[in-house]
Amino acid sequence: MRSIWKGAISFGLVTIPVKLYSATEQKDVAFHQVRRSDGSRIKYKRVAAADGEEVAYGDIAKGYELPSGETVVLTDDDFKDLPLTTNKAIDVLTFVPLEEVDPIYFEKSYYLEPEKNGAKPYVLLREALEDSGKVAIVKVALRSRESLATLRVREGVFVLETMLWPDEVRTPDFGFLDEDIEVRPQELAMAGSLIETLAGEFDPSQYSDSYREALQAVIDAKVEGREVVQPEEAQPTSGTVVDLMAALRASVEAAKKGASGGAEKKAAKSAPAKPAAAKKAPAKKAVKKAPAKKAAARKSA
Repeated sequence: MRSIWKGAISFGLVTIPVKLYSATEQKDVAFHQVRRSDGSRIKYKRVAAADGEEVAYGDIAKGYELPSGETVVLTDDDFKDLPLTTNKAIDVLTFVPLEEVDPIYFEKSYYLEPEKNGAKPYVLLREALEDSGKVAIVKVALRSRESLATLRVREGVFVLETMLWPDEVRTPDFGFLDEDIEVRPQELAMAGSLIETLAGEFDPSQYSDSYREALQAVIDAKVEGREVVQPEEAQPTSGTVVDLMAALRASVEAAKKGASGGAEKKAAKSAPAKPAAAKKAPAKKAVKKAPAKKAAARKSA
């Protein structure tokens, strides 16, 4: 991995120099826009809307459009005096329980690696944070933008989770929230039963991106010059549920069958093969011993 930022964790009077790395990466299949007839790449030019002339990258500035339609042009000189351009600190503000932070605020994850001279205070803060059972709320400036973030420990490494500001989270203003919708106790109990039937431990390794796999199969088939036939699967419908209780009951039964089938498959895979081999062995020996005894009897006679 290549670090994308260098700075320091500021914890009281303690400063911990760190390097920052992207903790995640997208695995989407990348495409280019091409001409359909021959696959030639499509190129884009930066042109000015006023006269259509191409603009060099060095001549491009940032523009802020006013409600009147006029544009305020901001150059690099306008940004150089802002405090964020030289801010290289992760300022610890407070410590809170993780469950108090709504996941809707999380934006992007980064790993923090200590510099050589910061390894000991890094480990010290890591151990203290783990023992507290809390996460640190911090402020950090990345790419000329200040963000609120959390600092937590994952697999012995600090993870910085940048967060959205409160005014960046939209309010769910939906009409059904004002309606008085009645839910019967039987329906609630059946829905709870369905949740319990499908309950389990989170194991991310058991999930995969089926769309990306199918798309890659199409690309591989195109390269090899063969046709891809996708299996037909029943797609979920978005129709209106007529009988909610019946649908919930059927869902519970289907979930139970799926759970029992999965358990049987798992048991079959984990069953040892030695007992089967032990059963076959006596049968083979019995068949071989019988002729041997007859031959011995004839010889003695």
